[in-house]
Amino acid sequence: MRIAPTLAILILALSPMPAMASSCAEQIATIERRLDSAGAVQVTGLQEGHSLRTGSPRGVSAARLDAPSDPATVSTAGHVSEARALIVRAADEDRRGDKRGCENTMTEAKGMIGALP
Repeated sequence: MRIAPTLAILILALSPMPAMASSCAEQIATIERRLDSAGAVQVTGLQEGHSLRTGSPRGVSAARLDAPSDPATVSTAGHVSEARALIVRAADEDRRGDKRGCENTMTEAKGMIGALP
């Protein structure tokens, strides 16, 4: 009987699938955590509606005191503010399913943030 395999495929195709986080959504979450880190707060101050996140297993234990090797990557409060706006845009692109747009916006946001202390 050929109906059974076709029926099984149809049932699988119509059944609800679990929602999976996109790689862009994971990037957004990572950068949002980074922007609430001690290094970001050192640059921008604690932003309203945000809380300081500590205890990252991959975080550094102390801020570097030496200057970055590329001065263009120095973080500023203005750049971090612009990056936050880009992250909102990336989240919207991700919700609409624009994976390429989301990834491009996240690349721009990461460049804006620069090297946080």
